[in-house]
Amino acid sequence: MKYIYILIGGASGSLLRFVLADFITNKSNSAFPYGTFSVNLVGSLLIGFLFGLFSINGQVDDKTRFLLMIGFLGGFTTFSSYALETMKLVQTAQVSTALVYVVASNIFGIALAFAGYTLGLKLK
Repeated sequence: MKYIYILIGGASGSLLRFVLADFITNKSNSAFPYGTFSVNLVGSLLIGFLFGLFSINGQVDDKTRFLLMIGFLGGFTTFSSYALETMKLVQTAQVSTALVYVVASNIFGIALAFAGYTLGLKLK
């Protein structure tokens, strides 16, 4: 049954990722991959938040963990797209844009995971 929860969560996360990233990319009209960047930052915030929330509520049930953390957020975040977009930026001699993308994604992603975790811990 856990595979069904992961499948449902993953499909939902993947669809939302595509819709949100596509919307942001079309609105930004920039070489910088704002769609993937935004989705990864939101995913970082959400996984930190859920981890914090689940930490204060004790062990979360497997169904919720499979559905949300493994399935939904696994489908929603886009590390492979991030890697490909970075590679393409480097290949097209946009090295400074690639560096900004890598540094900003990592710094803000980790910071938002901590922020989400802290917020999740505060909710009771």
